[in-house]
Amino acid sequence: MEPILNFLKSLYNAERLLAMVRSLLASPLGLAGLCGIVFAETGLLVGFFLPGDSLLFSVGMAGGAASIDLYLLAAMLMVAAIVGDNVGYFLGRHAGPRIFNKPKSRFFHPDHLRQTQDFYHKYGARALVYARFVPIVRTCTPFIAGVARMDYGRFLFFSLFGGIFWIAFMTTLGYKLGQIPFVQHNFEKVVLVVVLISFAPILIEARKKR
Repeated sequence: MEPILNFLKSLYNAERLLAMVRSLLASPLGLAGLCGIVFAETGLLVGFFLPGDSLLFSVGMAGGAASIDLYLLAAMLMVAAIVGDNVGYFLGRHAGPRIFNKPKSRFFHPDHLRQTQDFYHKYGARALVYARFVPIVRTCTPFIAGVARMDYGRFLFFSLFGGIFWIAFMTTLGYKLGQIPFVQHNFEKVVLVVVLISFAPILIEARKKR
């Protein structure tokens, strides 16, 4: 249990997150773990607590200093993101109503699905792209698209575009900013800004509802 708790703590501490990413990039098993995290964010409804944006930013920054092929790494993460989308879509298509009625637990909150449903109704298929940059919503959007029985061809198009753009943008941002000395010396503050920007849409919507 202690290793799991340490892992979860690392996800929300900028310096520990960067150190963890560096260690994961050093081995094939670690790379598989990174892909698993990206997959879980949209493939499993319990992945809402995973900090995808700050993780990808850290991957780009750490990858720039490591002797790895960033293009290959980004391609692997894109595949994981798109496969996660598809698992979430078919889970919603086949088990949606039952999961909607599932009681609240530590790793599941029905309100997240309802908030995402509002988001989906507002933006339609474009939500699959926009949601990539919104924590919690990106976890549930493929599932809601499946519940709504969006045409699969249309879903796949926006899933491909959203997954590729999200991974490319966040890792490139981390790589480029990681070359700047100020960012290197203030990594924790920069990651905090990235997280706040990610949560901005949720905070704005919550304020509108109030």
